[in-house]
Amino acid sequence: MSGFAQGNWAYLWLFLAGFCATQPWRYIGVVLSFNLKTDSEALVWVRLVSTALVAGLVARMLLLPAGALASVPLGIRLGSFLFGCCLFFLARKNLAAGVFSGCMMLVLAQYILMP
Repeated sequence: MSGFAQGNWAYLWLFLAGFCATQPWRYIGVVLSFNLKTDSEALVWVRLVSTALVAGLVARMLLLPAGALASVPLGIRLGSFLFGCCLFFLARKNLAAGVFSGCMMLVLAQYILMP
């Protein structure tokens, strides 16, 4: 016997519980967002708070990393971040280009500079 017959039903239940806990809120958000103005003060504030949270998480990852990233020297992490930021702006604010180039620079710099 293989698959779900050996006790993997827990994964299905975990998936269903996660789906049922989050999906209705997404649908409610879509229904309620039809009358919202994107330039309202409330949404501008929400956008600013979410941007600040992402900036804080990125700064935390750079300055106080956890796991495998902690073994990478600070100079390599900062250099890769700055390289990704530069390519983001050079590629006309293309997020994929900035993130991918920063990640590749991190990998290459660690591979070349670290023994």
